[in-house]
Amino acid sequence: MELLFFPIVLLFVLGGFLLNLFTSIWCYRDSLNQGNSKEYSLLILVATLFFPVLGFIIYLIIRR
Repeated sequence: MELLFFPIVLLFVLGGFLLNLFTSIWCYRDSLNQGNSKEYSLLILVATLFFPVLGFIIYLIIRR
């Protein structure tokens, strides 16, 4: 049982990290495509990297 627990947890942690990375990159590119400056886009990238769920939700609200 314990031998199966560690790989499953590791898979979920790795998947969460990759999902965070992909959504942060998407937010950065989307911000540039919306016509925002590179500095603002970098701020969005850093915010979504350090605060994944909350940063992504706030970006989706303010992107319009």
